[in-house]
Amino acid sequence: MKKDKHIKSYSATELKAKRAASHTDLSKVDATTDAELERLIAADEDERGLVPDWTRAKLVLPQAKQSVHLRLEREVISFFKSLGKGHISRMQAVLKAYMEAHKEQAK
Repeated sequence: MKKDKHIKSYSATELKAKRAASHTDLSKVDATTDAELERLIAADEDERGLVPDWTRAKLVLPQAKQSVHLRLEREVISFFKSLGKGHISRMQAVLKAYMEAHKEQAK
């Protein structure tokens, strides 16, 4: 997989520290109603008069995934499960990253 110079990776610990250092009042954001949000947008000079053009919008549906039966070693499953909810998605991501990294070799 090609590395993008604009993408920055953070560990879970670094993300928690960044959230703690944030000056965003998330309780205020959560308490904002839809009507209040619309009023704030209407008052913003950059948003005023902005009308989205939906005439060229296209619906893109994700491809269906194929179900497979896969026997894995217990330690592999235990490792991914120890990272929390979403272990199957993480396994998929690892396999996809491996595939992307080795695509050129397979040709």
